[in-house]
Amino acid sequence: MNNIYRKSTVIRTYSLILIEIISMIVAYFLAYLIKFREIKPDENLQIYVSAGIFMLLATVFYSVITDWNRDFFDRGYFREMLAVLKMAVVVALVGNAYVFAMKTAYAYSRLVFVVFPVLDYTFTYVFHIFFKNYMLNHYKKSVNSDKLMVVTNYDQAEKVIDQIQNSNHWNYELTCITVMDRDMCGQEIKGIPVIATADNVINVATQNIMDRVFISLPRSEIETVRDMILEFEAMGMLCHYNMEIPELNLDGKEAGMFAGYSVISFSLQNMDYRRLMIKRAFDIIGSIVGIIITIIIYPFVALAIKAESKGPVIFKQERIGKNGRRFMMYKFRSMYQDAEKRLEDLKDKNEVQGLMFKMEDDPRITKVGRFIRKTSIDELPQFFNILKGDMSLVGTRPPTVAEFEQYNAHYRRRLCITPGLTGMWQVSGRSDIKDFDEVVKLDLKYIDEWSLRLDVKLLLQTVGAVLSHKGSK
Repeated sequence: MNNIYRKSTVIRTYSLILIEIISMIVAYFLAYLIKFREIKPDENLQIYVSAGIFMLLATVFYSVITDWNRDFFDRGYFREMLAVLKMAVVVALVGNAYVFAMKTAYAYSRLVFVVFPVLDYTFTYVFHIFFKNYMLNHYKKSVNSDKLMVVTNYDQAEKVIDQIQNSNHWNYELTCITVMDRDMCGQEIKGIPVIATADNVINVATQNIMDRVFISLPRSEIETVRDMILEFEAMGMLCHYNMEIPELNLDGKEAGMFAGYSVISFSLQNMDYRRLMIKRAFDIIGSIVGIIITIIIYPFVALAIKAESKGPVIFKQERIGKNGRRFMMYKFRSMYQDAEKRLEDLKDKNEVQGLMFKMEDDPRITKVGRFIRKTSIDELPQFFNILKGDMSLVGTRPPTVAEFEQYNAHYRRRLCITPGLTGMWQVSGRSDIKDFDEVVKLDLKYIDEWSLRLDVKLLLQTVGAVLSHKGSK
């Protein structure tokens, strides 16, 4: 994370985690007192304490893993209610799953089970709203927030002031403005005092309370802007420079050094690598479990495949992975051995529009193949691909080489992440989708909205889709 924004992120993240911990403890304590009226140091108390500690860990784990408060200051009252409700329900379910797993449910009060999540939800929501209002209305105007000066031209001033004041930022306050192209010292623009001009901006900034400077001078010479930035940097101020490139969205982009050059790095893929590491850890654990299941059922599947048709049990096909990397994908063979050669004769019967081939009554599929496809058993060997790192549990569909060779720039973007065993298009009914562009749309939606919470949701939906045979014709 860029150090410039670390302070505000740390304050927001850890303040909210502390609020959620306090809310959970107070709610759990009150729920216990409502039931028992007093604290009894007996065996039941130990059960409640252990369950409470487990739910406390679940509260912290939920906040860290899902990062559900990353848009905290942008959420309205209703969105806040829904976000807090999800958290309270998850924590309550985790706690009750714990007491059942530990076989102590017999001593755990149903009243506490009902009252605790209600109190937890109420306290967390109220404290969240209080914290948000305090930061936006009081902290922002306190001596602790950063004091901001805007440097711009007269015709841009009102627009810049409006945009800054209408944003939901709590960690800085706009206190003054410099108008570069005319002398307006002593006047105000939208209630903000003008304190300097181009001639004295550095001298005035030196003598005033100021933590940050925002420079918006789109038509100024680069030498003027450069010298100004260097002066502000020398004073120890944080300096923001408006790049003023309307066609380019700089949200999430990074400035830094590349091969000795000062650069701004552009990428539509903006994923937190800490969470990507957690995703990879889940992939490894999930793939090991999947491989164990694959090994257990392998003899039975292999016998059925061999009994019906000649050829290998495991089908290997070259696929395209992250950013064009090639790998061999493994599946239980569900087609006759000459399936690849017969594909050319069947292309005119393709039921999917675009760069995919799907045919409901594909004559190349064996009887055993239809069964293992319907139950998704044919996908199990891909757990070896996941363990190797070629694939992930959740991601985009890995294209064949023939498909990849026809890709344009729009399609190519779906390869910017590791392909997955399952994904949005699979849970949407993979055989029910008849347009490749719809597959691409779902894959790009997954990339743009990716989170660990989304991965868990898609995995659960995949289990449901497999059990219901949805889209697995």
